[in-house]
Amino acid sequence: MTTTSVRPTAAGLRRRVLELAERITTPLLPGDYLDLVAPLRSGAPLRGRITAVHPETRDCVTVTIKPGSGWQSHIPGQYARIGIDVDGVRQWRTYSLTSHTDRPDGHIAITVKAVADGTVSNYLVRRATVGTLVHLDQAAGDFVLPTAAPDKLLFVAAGSGVTPIMGILRNLADSRDTDAVVVHCAPTPDDMIFAGELRELAARGRIRLIEVHTATDGRLDVTRLQELVGDLTGRHTWACGPAGLLDALQQHWTKSGMADRLHTERFRAEILATGDGGTVTFSKSGTTTEAAGDQTLLDTGEAAGVLMPSGCRMGVCFGCVVPLRRGAVRDVRTGDLTTAVEGDGVVIQTCISAAAGACDIDI
Repeated sequence: MTTTSVRPTAAGLRRRVLELAERITTPLLPGDYLDLVAPLRSGAPLRGRITAVHPETRDCVTVTIKPGSGWQSHIPGQYARIGIDVDGVRQWRTYSLTSHTDRPDGHIAITVKAVADGTVSNYLVRRATVGTLVHLDQAAGDFVLPTAAPDKLLFVAAGSGVTPIMGILRNLADSRDTDAVVVHCAPTPDDMIFAGELRELAARGRIRLIEVHTATDGRLDVTRLQELVGDLTGRHTWACGPAGLLDALQQHWTKSGMADRLHTERFRAEILATGDGGTVTFSKSGTTTEAAGDQTLLDTGEAAGVLMPSGCRMGVCFGCVVPLRRGAVRDVRTGDLTTAVEGDGVVIQTCISAAAGACDIDI
């Protein structure tokens, strides 16, 4: 009798090694261990590691992040969702990218201002350290310049609204053919984010910088803006700041027939209508809590410690969509009521929905 031995193929050997590794590491998988030693590797969920935390003002920092190999770059003015574990709960927030797109080291940066009761912003400003691992989504957003930028630009920023604008300016700064005016509003000179860099750009003739210190000058309105920028109607405008300012600009530009020349970026949806409030049940997590009528379901869940999916937090990206099992919710932007009973298959955006009575969210 003749016995023939069959040599295993490379693929077969690889499969056997993985099977053996799974037996040894059970209940974890080999990938779980790889996540510990090489979290930024190709094929892993997209993550990043903080490499620097640089203070900008007393309550604002720029956080530099080395993204994993799956990062696909960004267009200046876009934002990215950042996920970070705070006190054992993963929180997701959206921050504008403020870095150059062609950094030799491939790192990206976000600039974060601490806000009152802001879980993530205060963590990043006060507690984040070099080496901290964060979760990432790819860049998104359309607050960007067209491929052929207009010859005359106006940027209007208030507070942290300067962050997406700075992302644009840093990648526009070497263009000498563009006439760019930047109106930057902050309470005092010390509160102006990127003040030094903007003043340097102005000194080099790259931009015309107009500083508005609201603690002494008062808030910026359209009339004042027209006084500061004499050729206002001849400029394509990108504006980011509080809802009141953006609403006033939109009304003026629309009334003047220039709506197509105004581009705005909002960090949160403006609450124009409220629900009635009520008992909110997050069925999968087994959490029940009371919600006020002006509190979004996203904020309600996060305050109760529920791990909530989220993204832009203003109803644009649909990163917070979850099923409404039963009950009623109200869209805080329009006042529209959505109701559901078991089996309807209704889904809602939690960042723009508030409880309108008792409701059950399938998360």
